[in-house]
Amino acid sequence: MATFLFDKIIFGPVKSRRLGISLGINLLPIESKLCNFNCIYCECGWTPGKKELKSDFHPRDIVKQKLEKVLSEMKAGNKALDVITYAGNGEPTMHPDFAEIIEDTILVRDKYFPKARIAVLSNATQIHKPKVVAALKKVDDNILKLDSAFPETVELLNKPQGFYRIENVVENMKQFEGEFTLQTMFVKGEYQGQTVDNTTDKEFVAWLGLVKAVNPKMIMIYTIARDTPSPDLVKVSYEELKQISDKLEKGGFKVQISA
Repeated sequence: MATFLFDKIIFGPVKSRRLGISLGINLLPIESKLCNFNCIYCECGWTPGKKELKSDFHPRDIVKQKLEKVLSEMKAGNKALDVITYAGNGEPTMHPDFAEIIEDTILVRDKYFPKARIAVLSNATQIHKPKVVAALKKVDDNILKLDSAFPETVELLNKPQGFYRIENVVENMKQFEGEFTLQTMFVKGEYQGQTVDNTTDKEFVAWLGLVKAVNPKMIMIYTIARDTPSPDLVKVSYEELKQISDKLEKGGFKVQISA
């Protein structure tokens, strides 16, 4: 299906269904995806193998220069900005200078748009690294992914490209003492003859147990909004997401639905 790549380091601003008016930053290559997940629902398509990978991370100094240029132009044009969001063509926290780039971003943000938030959308695979954890604690919206409590479902949905253990990720999430947003993609359909559905009662109960263990300040639940690399996936209805949200809210959690 028609997935896409972000073709610039800085993109937008765009109206984000989750974050508001968002200026995106892509630390990953513009020619190909660079990620340690290969999610079957990823709007950027499949993760290439090492042989197919065309380029590397963008240098820290170039990211800072381009961000400052765009923010200065937006400021001069009296444009609005709610959030600066690290997302793009893969996993941003894999960048070797991620912590330093966050420091740069805070300085530039404070110069031009001091009220704007800084957000990072991450698959949580790098939060065993102290520098990454320290950097994420400095951003306003630290958004970490957890799509299932079951290894077989994670393997089906996310296809980790290296070592991944749910128990380790959950323990590492506890370092934030609840000061983060948990993000979960709910999806249904089929993939290579296997049923895909992480909305079942079995999935929800197990996932809720992990949610309670890490106790995030907010939970973002959403479903696919664009084309996916696997063609046989379908959106979860708003009504189903609302049922999940209602259960979470009864448990005392703050929930945001994106459908």
